[in-house]
Amino acid sequence: MSRSDVESNLGFNQGPKPGFKRLRLTLAYCGTPWKGWQSQPEGETVQGKLAAAMLRSIKCVIDVQGSGRTDAGVHAMGQVAHCDVPDTLGMTTEGWLSALNACLPLTIRVTEVQFCEPTFHARFSAIGKIYRYRIWRPYLLSAFESDRAWHVYGPLDMVALRDCAKKLVGTHNFVRLSANRGDLPETVRRTLPEKTTRTIQRVEIHEQGDFLELEFEGDGFLYKMVRLMVGSLIHVARGRSTQAWFNDLLISSEGLQSHQTAPACGLYLVKVKYPD
Repeated sequence: MSRSDVESNLGFNQGPKPGFKRLRLTLAYCGTPWKGWQSQPEGETVQGKLAAAMLRSIKCVIDVQGSGRTDAGVHAMGQVAHCDVPDTLGMTTEGWLSALNACLPLTIRVTEVQFCEPTFHARFSAIGKIYRYRIWRPYLLSAFESDRAWHVYGPLDMVALRDCAKKLVGTHNFVRLSANRGDLPETVRRTLPEKTTRTIQRVEIHEQGDFLELEFEGDGFLYKMVRLMVGSLIHVARGRSTQAWFNDLLISSEGLQSHQTAPACGLYLVKVKYPD
């Protein structure tokens, strides 16, 4: 099935039903209390709380679609979602902002509301994302950073770290630097490079006071891909593996996957990029 077929089946080309208009929402949230973005029966999620806030605000069940999933414990500064609301509601964007935030937990904030084109889709209109990973370096972990950053104490080979980070830039098959979400067997996933190939446009590393921050910009990211990239980079920087090992993860789709997964607490979805 082609991408256009998938998008059509998901309502991408259909737009709002008659009598409805489309809202584009930008959200920030602390991921610590939540079981990730996507609604699920066994736990409270950001998507679920947003849908509940819609119901409380306008007494109407509204389907909310996000740009993609974030896992449990992962934070967001610029998650994007869309939903279709009745035309009969005369609320302004400021009214929507106030109403939703009044009904949301304080760890979830809607930071912007826009009326958008009916063809806008939070997921399929996106052309890229920016993620940031924060690492706390001092010996004593700050009480305020325990669920906001990964605590990595000890010497790091910053030259090796930066050299490996440079290798990530470009188009690669990230099958060995991503995890299987379980929608198909791993033996099958390994034979479908079109599903696991992504382009990284930028990797930046900043040392700022107590923090080491890594920022990744790309056209898309696979399941746990950023956390595996960060974990594998730190594995090399600690001297526990070689640059050749890291390079092999990128140039060969054969061999063992990396299991160096950085904790969710340090990961932030900074921005979702759209053509506009």
